[in-house]
Amino acid sequence: MATWDLIATATFGLEAILAQEIKDLGYQDVQVENGKVNFKGDERAICQSNLWLRTADRIRIKVGEFKATTFEELFEQTRDLPWAEIIPREAEFPVEGKSVKSTLFSVSDCQAIVKKALVESLKKKYKQEWFPERGPLYRVEVSLLKDVVTLTIDTSGAGLHKRGYREHTGSSPLRENLAAAMIRLARWDAPIPLVDPFCGSGTIPIEAALMGRNIAPGLNRSFAAERWPQVPSSYWEKARKEARELMDLEQPLYIQGLDVDERVLKGARKNAASAGVEEDIHFQKSAVAEISSRKKYGKIICNPPYAERQGEMPEVEKLYHQMGKVIKNLDTWSFYILTSHTGFERLFGRKASKKRKLYNGNIRVYYYQYYGPAPPRK
Repeated sequence: MATWDLIATATFGLEAILAQEIKDLGYQDVQVENGKVNFKGDERAICQSNLWLRTADRIRIKVGEFKATTFEELFEQTRDLPWAEIIPREAEFPVEGKSVKSTLFSVSDCQAIVKKALVESLKKKYKQEWFPERGPLYRVEVSLLKDVVTLTIDTSGAGLHKRGYREHTGSSPLRENLAAAMIRLARWDAPIPLVDPFCGSGTIPIEAALMGRNIAPGLNRSFAAERWPQVPSSYWEKARKEARELMDLEQPLYIQGLDVDERVLKGARKNAASAGVEEDIHFQKSAVAEISSRKKYGKIICNPPYAERQGEMPEVEKLYHQMGKVIKNLDTWSFYILTSHTGFERLFGRKASKKRKLYNGNIRVYYYQYYGPAPPRK
């Protein structure tokens, strides 16, 4: 069984959380870099990491890394890598690319050079001049950062945030893996009440229910590497079987998703049903000012509107001010709020216990964390 250098990519700011997830799966040789976490694993690791990592974007195999400042260096060093050890002769192998602060700044030229070098490498191994590319997908990425070239092959296919349950989305949907990271950063655990007062399509409550039930986020979707001969179908079948056996269907959950739009809530309920957690979440039409709970302790985790369009700011700032008033009714609860508004603390009326910079797509946001008192130990 082969051991590969694997890369789990992540949104900037979430690398440490992703690294802990990888360690929780049993992989100890973990190295954190900007936007990614490196670890080593075999074919089973490809199955496990794709199925279980909640905060990752993709799982890639690193084929090689080197410095290049000319197209000749890029071509020769790419050609000399052991591509045929991974890519079979019938495979489809498109090349994508990106370049940041590098001498070779033309992404399209770098893609073309890598594709040509890759074909030359496969020609030498397979003794053929033409490749029809009608087989399984091996998507190659050439990434240049400060003249360092990293060549990888994607094992995931669609991004790992696409769990397969979200058919109904709002105008500004929160990615599933960012929602999962917000929940992990809040240190939420299944017995603790969780309320999202701006639930929209239901992403935060659904991700919480999946965690509370210990349901693997990739259980009901497919991956590019499922068609690879290197990763037998029996490995995927075993990994999914083990994941189903690890589901916890007995744990009591108290999760609420609130929103002022009943049409949006209808979509959230359908998404929850698609994820198999519709019985674990109580969706209800409610304004943020109306939030109350008989529970002594709990967590509010939410992604309220940002005011990205002109003219929306006064309404959004009024909403943030209303949120601050909710604290008086829930003074023993903790609040975790994601927004791009840099003056949120002033509007909320309270300085955050901790503030973390993240990215929601291309939008720089801050995760404001307000810690309530710890509940008494039982």
